[in-house]
Amino acid sequence: MKITLKDGSEKLYDNAMSVIDIAKDISEGLARMACAGEINGKVVDLRTVVSEDCQLNILTFNDEAGKAAYRHTTSHVLAEAVKRLYPNAKLAIGPSIDTGFYYDFDIESFDRAALDELEKEMKKIIKEGAELERFTLPREEAMKFMEDRGEPYKVELIRDLPEDSVISFYRQGEFVDLCAGPHLMSTKGIKAIKLISSSGAYWRGSEKNKMLTRVYGTAFTKNADLDEYLAHLEDIKKRDHNKLGREMELFTTVDVIGQGLPLIMPNGVKIIQTLQRWIEDEEEKRGYIRTKTPLLAKSDLYKISGHWDHYKDGMFVLGDEDKDKEVFALRPMTCPFQYYVYKASQKSYRDLPLRYGETSTLFRNEDSGEMHGLTRVRQFTISEGHLIVRPDQMDEEFKGCLDLARYCLKTLGLEDDVTYRLSKWDPTNKEKYIGTEEIWEETQGRIRNVLTELNIPFTEADGEAAFYGPKVDIQAKNVYGKEDTMITIQWDAIIAEQFDMYYIDQNGDKVRPYIIHRTSMGCYERTLAWLIEKYAGLFPTWLCPEQVRVLPISEKYHDYAKKIESELKDNGIRSSVDERAEKIGYKIREARLDRVPYLLVIGQKEEEEGLVSVRSRYLGDEGQKPLDTFIDDICKEIRTKEIKKIEVEQ
Repeated sequence: MKITLKDGSEKLYDNAMSVIDIAKDISEGLARMACAGEINGKVVDLRTVVSEDCQLNILTFNDEAGKAAYRHTTSHVLAEAVKRLYPNAKLAIGPSIDTGFYYDFDIESFDRAALDELEKEMKKIIKEGAELERFTLPREEAMKFMEDRGEPYKVELIRDLPEDSVISFYRQGEFVDLCAGPHLMSTKGIKAIKLISSSGAYWRGSEKNKMLTRVYGTAFTKNADLDEYLAHLEDIKKRDHNKLGREMELFTTVDVIGQGLPLIMPNGVKIIQTLQRWIEDEEEKRGYIRTKTPLLAKSDLYKISGHWDHYKDGMFVLGDEDKDKEVFALRPMTCPFQYYVYKASQKSYRDLPLRYGETSTLFRNEDSGEMHGLTRVRQFTISEGHLIVRPDQMDEEFKGCLDLARYCLKTLGLEDDVTYRLSKWDPTNKEKYIGTEEIWEETQGRIRNVLTELNIPFTEADGEAAFYGPKVDIQAKNVYGKEDTMITIQWDAIIAEQFDMYYIDQNGDKVRPYIIHRTSMGCYERTLAWLIEKYAGLFPTWLCPEQVRVLPISEKYHDYAKKIESELKDNGIRSSVDERAEKIGYKIREARLDRVPYLLVIGQKEEEEGLVSVRSRYLGDEGQKPLDTFIDDICKEIRTKEIKKIEVEQ
């Protein structure tokens, strides 16, 4: 048989051989590094026997699939360690994930000391170096096998498989686990491990099921790589908006108010207010006109739009359809409200495009398990807009929406942190959507052409479209690697008919417009969370709740400090004076902890000569400057929304 390797070279063998034996024939070093194989594009176990011509790639830890096999093997080592130390624990599932692996157990939660003990036992198992042996059983025998071992969760998993299934297991020493693989050849191939944390997780992700204990861990082939990752985790803890945002008093949550209903505190409000004013001004420059519409409406409105049929479970409904004459719902979107602004008067083709913008407060009944800080909430405010356009204007207006979104990202310093996704309908589940297949294929194709023309790299995803049209989703990941949609731009060729929207064309005929649903910057709460994590709370000066703090070295200079503060505020600079009877070194440290970008230290010389001694987070001690010079410099920095590089250690 002929084996074609990744580099195009070929190997000829007279007999069938396993992947690991082929790897050994290529190089003993490669075999030692091998984690899995890939035959004609399909990931396979190293024990897989190759019996015919194929393309073969030996996967190592440097390959994503190889890394997954390595870490999945480590999850089995964790499970064995748990069974050794806690024989009554029941095994659930233990997959690899992007950051390592986890395993769910039916057992009480583990504290840090228990995790450390498990880690020691894992290292002992690794040192023993047991070979991993794969074997299979028919479904009925597999169920009995796991019943005899007292593993009800494994039995449930097997029972859900077809009756004619052949079930695979892996054995390492005395430990056996239900698993499809692939796995390393032995546990001794694992080099560097760490158990990260323990938390609760519902069996099969359903809150109707029992809460299990999930243990997260990670594994690398080198201790240096593990150390680097652990340092990264420490940095994540410093940047986590859910922790840092509370420490900085940007927001808080209260149980009696409810999950997903954050209280934005004065410092956080100042940042959001700054963002909102900037966005509204920028949209006005780009031809948007503003609306203000109600926070709730009768169910009749949502029935016309289709949200009642397609999105009702995600809405907060006020009233009972079976009893009440009128049923209302808090709005999850603004679009149908703005349609009636459009319909208030007849429009000509000359009136289009019409660009409506609104800073909209919206409500969505998110699942309680999805709530997280500011990124997943039930009430939020969004830079929402709807463009009513002629079909011939659609491409250019869509480009304009993309341009606005990209401008916002660039100004905030976030343009390199996002990816673009063309979110399409799912043609195998047409009942989720309205409109014909022809409309969907045409509109998806036109978005694809726009993205290609603008040289924007993008991926495509089936089933992620809105029920009325495809969209571009601009995605970003938080510090933990979870991806969220930050900005969305949707193409709608359908809804206008449902609302009987039209314009009069040059021939005097009624024509349906197209609609673009878009956000310019997205949800303000989620953007604030993003900025907290991006900058670890050290926001660009123009966004800082407090931009300058004046620090008099003694009470004698309070009047001069107040004069400076007054001039700063007259120039629109957010500032304060620290009049406390504390030493100047203490005041400086406190201001740095509060993440104020500029400190103005003043004493006798500064007062006599009209100077300020400037300390900044960017350059450290910048020396003395005339107050007017400092004001000119910082006003320019704020006006241009400059993102300055921090060149000194904090």
